Amino acid sequence: MPEKPIATKRHATTEKTLAPENPGKVLLPIARGVISDALGKSGETKSSETVDENYPWLLEKGASFVTLTMSQRLRGCIGSLEAHRPLLLDVKTNAYAAAFRDPRFSPLTLAELEATEIEISLLSAKQPMLFSGERDALAQLQPGVDGVIFEFGRYRSTFLPQVWEQLPDVKTFMAHLKHKAGLHPEFWNEEVKLYRYSVKKLKEKDIKAGSENDTERPMLKERNHD
Repeated sequence: MPEKPIATKRHATTEKTLAPENPGKVLLPIARGVISDALGKSGETKSSETVDENYPWLLEKGASFVTLTMSQRLRGCIGSLEAHRPLLLDVKTNAYAAAFRDPRFSPLTLAELEATEIEISLLSAKQPMLFSGERDALAQLQPGVDGVIFEFGRYRSTFLPQVWEQLPDVKTFMAHLKHKAGLHPEFWNEEVKLYRYSVKKLKEKDIKAGSENDTERPMLKERNHD
């Protein structure tokens, strides 16, 4: 397995203290660069570019999930449910773990990297749900919006909001969430705790589309001046 390269870079302070409207332009190349570096091919894969890691917003605590897909199929997904370290370190650590330490998959190879799409989910703070029972809890869930954390004693699991795309029915969603935690799909207990959170999804294909649109705008302006 490749050596884990997680150290963050220190640079001079920049004036840009707030996260940009599309932080994916910074975070996605960083995530891909971590995986590429671990495979010994820094700078030789698509979307790999030098990114300034000195933005102050990267040093603020943040929680993220990094998801890898190949041909629209899951290839790895690891993340943090709570903001307990700088966002830059969190994204780097989870990108490496999604590629090489997800126990459901073999470590990603260099041959696979070029065909792998990376998505980063930035999580909001989790909010506890108040409910009188499972039926009440299900009625409160917002399909397509809520990420959900299930807790019962030592059993714990989560689904990102993206999972609603495969499991749009709230009862089925919850059954799979309990199964993921290691419990029977029909299990319920008054000691169950549920939390919800939202995410900001950052996708490489969206960044690529935005870059293409940016290159087209000057051409349109030139036509208007004719």
